[in-house]
Amino acid sequence: MTLEIARPEQNALLTIALMAAFADGGKSDLERAEVKRIAESLPTGDINPAALYQRVLLRRPTAVEAAAPLTTPALCQLAYEIAVGVCEADDRLNPAETAFLAELRQALGIDPPAADAIQEQADAVALAPLTAPAVATGPVPPVLSARQPDADLDRMILNYSILNGALELLPESLATMAIVPLQMKMVYRVGKHHGYELDRRHITELLGAAGVGLTSQVVEGFARKLLGGLLGKVTGGLGRRTGNQLASSAMSFASTYALGQLAQRYYAGGRQLSALQLRDLFTSLAGQGQSLHDRYAGEIQQRARSLNPAQLLSLVRGQPQSDVAP
Repeated sequence: MTLEIARPEQNALLTIALMAAFADGGKSDLERAEVKRIAESLPTGDINPAALYQRVLLRRPTAVEAAAPLTTPALCQLAYEIAVGVCEADDRLNPAETAFLAELRQALGIDPPAADAIQEQADAVALAPLTAPAVATGPVPPVLSARQPDADLDRMILNYSILNGALELLPESLATMAIVPLQMKMVYRVGKHHGYELDRRHITELLGAAGVGLTSQVVEGFARKLLGGLLGKVTGGLGRRTGNQLASSAMSFASTYALGQLAQRYYAGGRQLSALQLRDLFTSLAGQGQSLHDRYAGEIQQRARSLNPAQLLSLVRGQPQSDVAP
């Protein structure tokens, strides 16, 4: 079965994603600027993402207005999944986000048990522990020690980059939600390699100092999948990939690569870089990641074909299958 999404429904889903991005009322200027940049960089056609951004930010449509074009249970569920995924991208839900989701749930006509199931699944991804479980059912690579060469660490970073690039080629909303938690797990492992025991707050602060928007990454992933016609296709393999999906895959690969390499230099150097230096370094490394993407595009697509959507939760809770080869 394939979930077809018409233009008015794509418009509604993207509007809801943008509403979720600003639901907490406390987004930083950096995060707002990133969401604005993304909206303006997306291709226009029947849908104008930049105009939607302005509408959401200035006119603030109600949940009922945004949900009106969504008339099937499958689309309503997808809308709620997107909203929860965006709201949870940067941390646990705050009261404003909880109120927004409750209003949206009612507007979409989703019953409480179904909403709770979506919330629990999103929580399991967004709040997955940074460390791997002590006992795992599948092969888990050893944590790198400080005695191991940096080449092994570089390969681990590359493996996470390939994995996140592959996740952007999958149609499931959960795949998009998994990218930020996997980036955080990668940074945790880099820090541990250099003797730093990090928690979620430390990693979030590092990403923020580097100019990396957590919410904006998730919004961009959903937006490109929606505009590319990928999000919502639940059978038939990867199928046709549009330029939007390939561009989103390349961006996830590059941003993950840049974060990993930035963390490597930051922690190896004793955390001495300023916020300005971190931002400049991230921009430079992201450019390197973009140039590397073509070299690993085949591996990314191969990894996407091998991913089982049913195992996404296990993937986020554990480790990538191999730090030597994806």
